[in-house]
Amino acid sequence: MGDKYSQVCVTDGAGVVLRELSVKTELVALVGALSAWPGSRVALETGTHSLWVARGLLAAGHSVVVADSRRVALIHGNMKKCDVVDARTLARLVRVDPELLSPVHVRSERTQGHLELLRARDALVGARTGLINHVRGAVKSFGERLGACSSEVFARKAGEQLPAALRAALLPVLELIGTLTAQIKGYDGKIATVSEEQYPAVELLRSVPGVGPITALGFVLSVESPGRFGRSRQLGAYFGLVPRRDQSGERDPQLRITKAGDAFMRRLLVSAAQYILGPFGPDTALRRWGLAKAAGGKRAKRVAVVAVARKLAVMLHAMWSNGTLYEADGPPKLLATALEVV
Repeated sequence: MGDKYSQVCVTDGAGVVLRELSVKTELVALVGALSAWPGSRVALETGTHSLWVARGLLAAGHSVVVADSRRVALIHGNMKKCDVVDARTLARLVRVDPELLSPVHVRSERTQGHLELLRARDALVGARTGLINHVRGAVKSFGERLGACSSEVFARKAGEQLPAALRAALLPVLELIGTLTAQIKGYDGKIATVSEEQYPAVELLRSVPGVGPITALGFVLSVESPGRFGRSRQLGAYFGLVPRRDQSGERDPQLRITKAGDAFMRRLLVSAAQYILGPFGPDTALRRWGLAKAAGGKRAKRVAVVAVARKLAVMLHAMWSNGTLYEADGPPKLLATALEVV
């Protein structure tokens, strides 16, 4: 699929190509290209347009598989890769066995829209961090330093400490940082409202120390429904927090984590794990378990952070599935109110 045009390949049950064409990347054009074959099994590559196209084709009566192209070697590893060949490969693989395409979950439009709230906030936080680092670096180049403070009050505090020679250059930057801070607070209010009104499971997940409103809502939106997974242990692999494997015969080396799935949600889980293991983390069984793994140097600490993030994902799914609150020690309490499964 391209921004302007997409390549379509239609095969019959025996794999014989019936039609190949290029159509505009518009839902009307794509549905029209398949109108002669109602109820077809359609394969799409992951990309910017895959979710809205998949939802549109599903509404048109087709069954849709969104292929994780990074995990399909016949696509990403093809030495003669082009749109025509990719379309033929997708058509033939989905005819044989959709599981060969490592299909990804198609989120609802509502879920995708709410997830973009979190991503937009994250983009503003990143922009603010970059501007704060720029201001601090500029002040250092003049032989001075700005005092330590939180990002929320940086614009005001830094404005009081700027060297006279830098005020003309950096005051507009500080104004922009202040504007970004106000916008981020606005997003925080929207996220709180959405969580309270539409995702009651967020309150349940926030009972875990270190899991804030962003991480809890992000987890609910990323998973979408706890019933998608047969076992909670699958969540570690879903967020790419399990080691890769390249076993052959007697050879089975220890490898780094896969980093598959949603990188944004994985980062939130790792941040929560860092807080749990950090100096301000409350004393819980999870923290003690992680600290025991962290003993042994810097590498052990990095491994412990990933291990706690993985266990956190598993635990959050189990809590959501069972409707149980977190307790630092002892059996969890049943949640008094019924939870909506979204």
